[in-house]
Amino acid sequence: MLYDVSDEAGDLSPTELRALYETELRDTISAVGIETVATKSDVDVEIIEELAGGDSPALTLEDAASILACNDDLPDKRTILVEVRDHLLMGMTMAILDVEAIESGLNNHLDARDIQQKIEGRAPMTLTEFASLHQFIESRKR
Repeated sequence: MLYDVSDEAGDLSPTELRALYETELRDTISAVGIETVATKSDVDVEIIEELAGGDSPALTLEDAASILACNDDLPDKRTILVEVRDHLLMGMTMAILDVEAIESGLNNHLDARDIQQKIEGRAPMTLTEFASLHQFIESRKR
């Protein structure tokens, strides 16, 4: 699943992590077919085609979970989202991080409240934001 695309997530850049996520999504699309993903997922067919073609379209974490859930070997979308968010929360616990520490460490447009809402699933999270959070948290778990 997305959170386990690399054992060295903390050593990669968010851009490198996002590329690994996209590879995992492309693998799912390739395995089950564009038509199946378009039918089973909540993702627009044009976005699926762009991703399958090697582009990096704007995706949310929910989009990624919807695509991955098309693979019968993986859990449903809701379970994937819960597991991904739990992984972030567990990483924060292991690294002894709170949302304020993440805000100051990321130095981007997300404030602590935004980060908390995104991790809890109360606000949408882009795949790029997930990559930034994932990388930062993993880099602090040492």
